[in-house]
Amino acid sequence: MTPRLRKLAFTAHVTSSVGWLGAVVVFLALSVIGLTSQDAQTVRGVYLVMAPGAWFALVPLAFTSLLTGIVQSLGTPWGLFRHYWVIFKLVIAVFVTIVLLIYMQTFSAMARLAASPSTDLGAVRNPSPMIHALLALLSLVVAVVLAVYKPQGMTRYGIRRDQELPGDISGARDSASTGTPRWARVFGVIAIAVVLLFLLLLFTRGLHHDVGHHTRLLAAPDTTPAALYIR
Repeated sequence: MTPRLRKLAFTAHVTSSVGWLGAVVVFLALSVIGLTSQDAQTVRGVYLVMAPGAWFALVPLAFTSLLTGIVQSLGTPWGLFRHYWVIFKLVIAVFVTIVLLIYMQTFSAMARLAASPSTDLGAVRNPSPMIHALLALLSLVVAVVLAVYKPQGMTRYGIRRDQELPGDISGARDSASTGTPRWARVFGVIAIAVVLLFLLLLFTRGLHHDVGHHTRLLAAPDTTPAALYIR
């Protein structure tokens, strides 16, 4: 990658990442307003605007940050799989983006509730966006810290590739690291625990939804032709 193209990728990555972080902060502020405001129109407006706002801001910024980060990693000596901090930063971006895409259904459901005048305001209020925004903000801040401090530690693949290089061409060489550093092991355990917890919550939510759906079907009157004939 040429220096000019590298600077362009770096600029695009920083801009989209900062924009993504800022958009998450805005959604956090909106969720707090939705939970605390006493004005019914304001509360309904907050949950109505979240779905289109996410599609026009959060989703594009998330994908742009992720893609430009991959391009930048592949175009620089840091690589994509050579350093632990790059891998963890990539995992954070992918994980938060996947959660965002899954959560878009919740945004749409909240918008439908908010659009119905017959829905009680207490049912419209939902703490879920605030919780998810806080977790997303924390995850993105961790990614920023990793990008700024670049903690030492190379993967086995990175060490093998590093030994093939004739010399240190960019300061990315981490010759002092011969094994997995402690911070990477701890971070990896935490990351695995978070992913498993998310999968468990997602499975539990889906199971609860299926049980509720079947319960409503059993409770509903049977209006099939056979049932009407028996009656």
